[in-house]
Amino acid sequence: MPNVIVFLAVLLFTLPPVVFAGEILRFAPLPMESPEVVASQWKPLLEHLEKSLGVRVQIDYSADYQEILDKFVAGSLDLAYLGPLPYLRLKDRFPAAQPLVIFREKTGKPVYTCALIATAESELRASQLKGRKIALTQPLSTCGYFSVAGLLQQAGSSLKENHYRYLGQHDEVALAVLRGDFAAGGVKTSIARKYARLGLVVLAETAPLPGLALVANGDTLSPARIAKIRQALLDADPTARKQWGENIRYGVIPARDEDYAGARQLPYKAAIPERSNF
Repeated sequence: MPNVIVFLAVLLFTLPPVVFAGEILRFAPLPMESPEVVASQWKPLLEHLEKSLGVRVQIDYSADYQEILDKFVAGSLDLAYLGPLPYLRLKDRFPAAQPLVIFREKTGKPVYTCALIATAESELRASQLKGRKIALTQPLSTCGYFSVAGLLQQAGSSLKENHYRYLGQHDEVALAVLRGDFAAGGVKTSIARKYARLGLVVLAETAPLPGLALVANGDTLSPARIAKIRQALLDADPTARKQWGENIRYGVIPARDEDYAGARQLPYKAAIPERSNF
């Protein structure tokens, strides 16, 4: 019997840490991305969090940003990956939302811009966009209605003077413009650059906006847990980080609500139509 006890004691202290079934963090990636894309983008980072924190991270898919925000407020999400517009909308509704880290862009900067795009062949200018078809991402996408409306207003036009349709993903918008299905569209500037060799050009560009952030639910996560999640991402080994997805592998900086002070000067509270107008 003593030998059995010794064996069990050795086994206990040599087994890997147990992940308790109750320790599950529910995470919302960008909406409209396929499970395959989400897995390739996020799996290594989520595995890093699981190993660092001794928890399991469960991916929760949503059709659009509004669904993500509603789930967050209802307490069915612990973490979400959000751009500045959905974050600001969420924070207004739900003060317990806390930005943990902002992901750096490929440039190394924790900011990005949105672009109004067309084809070089069209020779269009932003001021000429009246009565045209405009491709948009999603209603609450920062580079969607929100940014395009602002850029057109600066050019002396408006979205209401055009025909706009929500297509979902940034790549879909870029490709639809390239095919000639739409005269122009709104995308993240990095996506516009990705398709520049195929003939996309930037007609207008926003000022820099805070990069996409991982946002924590302060009602479902303790301050200690939130601090550990933030630190685990800040401490991630640069070599291992290269295995993370294309949009999240360039490092992070600590995020604070104050980082959105500039974005709050923009009309982020303005009504945004939920449906296309044609």
